[in-house]
Amino acid sequence: MTRSRALQLASACGLFAALVFGGPGLVGQESPVGQTAAPAPPVEVKGKLERVKVHGKSLVGNLMKESDSPDVSIYLPPTYSTDRTRRYPVVYLLHGYTSTDLSYFGSNPQRLLHASADRLFAAGTVRDMILVMPNCMNAYGGCMYASSPTTGDWESYVAEDLVAYMDKNYRTIATRDGRGLAGHSMGGFGTLRIGMKRPDVFAALYALSSCCLNEGNVRPGRGGQPSAAETIKSPEEARGNRGAQGTLARAAAWAPNPDNPPLFLDLPTKNGEVVADVAVRFAANSPVAMLDQYVPNLKKYKAIALDIGLQDSLLASNQLMIARLKRFGVPHTFETYEGDHGSKVLQRLEEKVLPFFAQHLAVK
Repeated sequence: MTRSRALQLASACGLFAALVFGGPGLVGQESPVGQTAAPAPPVEVKGKLERVKVHGKSLVGNLMKESDSPDVSIYLPPTYSTDRTRRYPVVYLLHGYTSTDLSYFGSNPQRLLHASADRLFAAGTVRDMILVMPNCMNAYGGCMYASSPTTGDWESYVAEDLVAYMDKNYRTIATRDGRGLAGHSMGGFGTLRIGMKRPDVFAALYALSSCCLNEGNVRPGRGGQPSAAETIKSPEEARGNRGAQGTLARAAAWAPNPDNPPLFLDLPTKNGEVVADVAVRFAANSPVAMLDQYVPNLKKYKAIALDIGLQDSLLASNQLMIARLKRFGVPHTFETYEGDHGSKVLQRLEEKVLPFFAQHLAVK
């Protein structure tokens, strides 16, 4: 291997490590070091789990030519089929980078959010609710839940198209008081970003281990070498290239360029050097930088919660976000716990997130 190629690989690995937003292998509890987890028995779902395609006019014509009708997992509590007059609050959940909705609502017994919901509802400790998660995986590893001509207007898809579909087709509490928004990692970023703009749609927010809160420091390529993303020539070439995908996903979301096919984006580096005007666009899309523009909106929420593990590499940026919320007097709660970016996600959802929404969303 040449020294130049080795530097490129090192740069790619370092970049990916800094962009660990959460992936399919990071959802749920990790097994103790040196132990192999015993196979879990099949879990019978007492509620009803559906996976449907939900069309979104907000995604039509996206330059990546990704589907405008993504898959959506929908969990209905057991009482939904027996109490035909009852309406339910809805929690919209946003998955992390390189994950999909099946990372939480799939067949792996270690990652069954619907099993957690079943337990809580059966015990009567949490009021019944509907859970909804769209799949925003794309060729770059994730949509970032942004509004971009390249990836599609995912902000509007979540807050308008998906909400409208649920209110039309299910017995929801079809007001903001009956809707919550939550997500992990990239999904935590999406929760805060969409939440800032759409207090007319959602009443409560919960962001777990949020990534990308402070993107104001774009770095040059390691050793002056081009980044891995600079070597990618097409979206298809990007699929599966984790060293490059993180930068491509953020650039497609925050620095789209319809005049720059076939990737339709501007990269934050060129020949390993920072491109200043693109770096500025990255910074402008950071929730830390956006927050002061949306303080009145954030103060409209019934409740806002954030949490993160003490061993998470994103702890500092989350603490900065909390400092800004305090500076502007935005009511919120913030918790830390022993864990890294991927550990305890399912546990936090069961023990913290669902009870939080049961407390703060309306019931009928």
